[in-house]
Amino acid sequence: MEQHRFSRRKFISTAAVGATVFPSNFLFARGEAAKSMDDKMFYRYPAIDDEVVSQVVGLSHFNLEKLKELVIPRPELARAVWDWGFGDWESALGAAAHVGRRDIALFLMEKGARADIFTFTMMGQLEVVKAMIKASPGIESVAGPHGFSLLHHAKVGLESNDLTEKEKRAQHKMVEFVERLGNADQQEKYMEYSELNKEIYLGDYKYGDGEEDGFTIRLNMRKMLSFGRLGKFGGSLYRLDGQRFRYNGAPSVEISFQLEGQKVVSLTVHEPSLILTAKKVTG
Repeated sequence: MEQHRFSRRKFISTAAVGATVFPSNFLFARGEAAKSMDDKMFYRYPAIDDEVVSQVVGLSHFNLEKLKELVIPRPELARAVWDWGFGDWESALGAAAHVGRRDIALFLMEKGARADIFTFTMMGQLEVVKAMIKASPGIESVAGPHGFSLLHHAKVGLESNDLTEKEKRAQHKMVEFVERLGNADQQEKYMEYSELNKEIYLGDYKYGDGEEDGFTIRLNMRKMLSFGRLGKFGGSLYRLDGQRFRYNGAPSVEISFQLEGQKVVSLTVHEPSLILTAKKVTG
């Protein structure tokens, strides 16, 4: 045990040397780090704060300049991934790809984002996509973020800003190729909304006494029902049949509505380990 003793005199001497030889580290430990510790730390530190991650993925849909402010000083954020609900995982690059933002996608890839078949499809990289399908047969039928299909990514690539004529031709070839595959359009799996009276589903649904214990059903920009946390927008509901829907294409999650006559009175979330019913309270 004697060998582990550390005298007070030796400690003071060592500390003094450390402060002399490494003044910047010493000051940092006493100043900035201490200041940070006084603030409320993210509960999963050293993981990056959830708010920052969700902001990066959100901005990757539409705002390159603000995205740069976050990613340039911390390039690892180019690989940010967020779960929008029920395992609807979306990467920053996936966000840029499904809205056809080639400029944002290129920036994220430059900073280290990992491209996938959806990225290459949106960018008209036909030979790369062909090689990926050959290497992994059936990958073309896998849904992307929010349930968007490979065909969707091919078509939205034509909406990218400032496409050259060469890029437009390449993208048209991509659309033609993906259409010929015959199994790259998720919409073919779902029923149309045409005969639904969507208005009767809209409103708030509560399942508990807490202020946030509930869901809100709204119409999104595509005129589809959206399912979100109480008071929030959420993911699209793809219709399976009757009153059964799939949340953003999530294969293990089903949301059904219960009616009394022509009035919706509740909804039920079916997950592998949970069945949760919420009663309609508004709308």
